[in-house]
Amino acid sequence: MQIEFLDTAPPSGPTPAIRLQARLCAADTLPPGLEPVLAEGAKAARFAGKPGQVFEGFAERATAGQGAALARVALVGIGKADSTAAERRDTLEKAGAALVARYRTSGEEALLLDVSGADGAGGLDAADVVAVLLGARLRGWHHDAYRTTLKDEQKRSLTRIAVLGAPAGTEAAWADAAALAEGVEFTRELVTEPANVLFPESFVARCQDRLAGTGVELTVLGKAEMTALGMGALLGVAQGSAREPRVLAMVWNGGKAGEKPTAFIGKGVTFDSGGISLKPPGGMEDMKWDMGGAGAVAGTMLTLALRGAKANVVGICGLVENMPDGLAQRPGDVVTSMSGQTIEVINTDAEGRLVLCDVLTWAQATYKPAALVDLATLTGASIAALAHEYAGLFSNDDKLADALTAAGKASGDLLWRFPMGPAFDKMIDSPIADMKNTGGRFGGSITAAQFIARFVEKGTPWAHLDIAGMVWADKPGATWDKGATGYGVRLLDAYVRDVLEAGTGPSGA
Repeated sequence: MQIEFLDTAPPSGPTPAIRLQARLCAADTLPPGLEPVLAEGAKAARFAGKPGQVFEGFAERATAGQGAALARVALVGIGKADSTAAERRDTLEKAGAALVARYRTSGEEALLLDVSGADGAGGLDAADVVAVLLGARLRGWHHDAYRTTLKDEQKRSLTRIAVLGAPAGTEAAWADAAALAEGVEFTRELVTEPANVLFPESFVARCQDRLAGTGVELTVLGKAEMTALGMGALLGVAQGSAREPRVLAMVWNGGKAGEKPTAFIGKGVTFDSGGISLKPPGGMEDMKWDMGGAGAVAGTMLTLALRGAKANVVGICGLVENMPDGLAQRPGDVVTSMSGQTIEVINTDAEGRLVLCDVLTWAQATYKPAALVDLATLTGASIAALAHEYAGLFSNDDKLADALTAAGKASGDLLWRFPMGPAFDKMIDSPIADMKNTGGRFGGSITAAQFIARFVEKGTPWAHLDIAGMVWADKPGATWDKGATGYGVRLLDAYVRDVLEAGTGPSGA
């Protein structure tokens, strides 16, 4: 979605070339000067300016030297102004998203959005307008690359929004928000692609292409390097697939020279069949998005680079495919992780933690991070507990956990903290190895976190985000269509802004 800004309308009034025009309306308010036919129509349709409510009408408007032209006019509600900052952001994003959802396939190619103070919209500032535009752009993203028989009325037509009367500073603020939108869109792209297109090698290639010229430094480990490092846990997951694994590290040094980076770690299982512990066939196609954590990390690194974040961050993705061929690891096998700890593999479908443990060990040995945050579509247990409303948060550091929770509220990517402790940790003890990779039926998301915690060096702040219920949506949301949501990018970007760039430290100290 292309966004452009107009300081003033042409002398003839609204831009003649843009037939579709929109005004923002606060609750129970209509723009002054609105044509009577539109005002009466809005009242008749019970338009009340509720968040995301849209009314459409038509009116004749004069154009310079061309007589009257028919304008297609939309009024969109932005609700009441007396709300919290997070609620205000949500309602404004919802307004922009509602406009795009309504007109994305309308046949209109451009929309003129009038946000001038005279429209009765409650005195919007630059941040308010940016929220509307961010909602519009995020809702406008779609992936139709493989749909070849779409009818004209199904094809996206709306590709441009021209903003009229934006407050001072809006254009500069939008440039920053556009970097965030690109990161979210890149994550959605990665998560959406089918597993025959996106696998460890092609995931790396996508990142190399998209991050080229941004200042992000990339390092790639292949199977030979991982074997030499002793990554037996990760390689055990990968050994049943014809697709070789990769570890991808993306380094952004935008902060102080020599300052330890914060590490974001992403689980990147590009397809998860369950391995020998095969998943049921129904719904297995969804397991193309089991790399949602890695996708979020890649999108975050793109955002940080595009906006020039003043922080040192390394994003690392462990990329494998979990398949059940004759070489696949079996339930009961024992593998040795890079840390030297041994693992009894009880269930080959509990593979994400096996990937993460070796990547965490390598990240700590290579980059000496000030803090670790891993993101993984790890357990169905987290979905059972939190549905699709929150991601699970587990941490060994209260300040880090509090900072991430605050970033979740600020960004809309919500988190809910779970307990951890010795009683849960005992559930993954093995009689023949240092640990087993599952803790049984109960507390599955917690025992998974306890497993990962065993690979975090003492004194290192760490948080694990179980995002299984958040990366994919079976129905449209406020700012996304059915499918990939892009969850995690906004969360991590908010954490970088509010903690790392604010200088409060990686643990919120």
